[in-house]
Amino acid sequence: MRLNMAAVMLPLALAACAVGPTLDQRLSAYIGRSEGDLVAGLGVPLRSYETEGRRFLQFEQRSTIAVSQPDPFFWGPRYSVWNVPPASFAEVSCQITFALREQRVESFTLNGQGCR
Repeated sequence: MRLNMAAVMLPLALAACAVGPTLDQRLSAYIGRSEGDLVAGLGVPLRSYETEGRRFLQFEQRSTIAVSQPDPFFWGPRYSVWNVPPASFAEVSCQITFALREQRVESFTLNGQGCR
């Protein structure tokens, strides 16, 4: 019976670890698409710039993440195992810039701590 249970649990455990496509993979789908498709999918860009026959559109993605708690041995006298410090959060952002030529997405670049 244990062998059968392991045979069932292993695929479930592996499926729980599965994650969706990365940000690079999701944005790569826009390569070769029109500027209209890009704006329809991501919304209106924050900034745009044109030079030498190319157009650059910048988008920004912001999210809040939980920051790991400090080591309990260094919490000091205010904290103990029963008096846990409050949760900490930080806002991170990712600037996404698409380069377009002849109204088609040519490439993109990512910049920031929130680019995942």
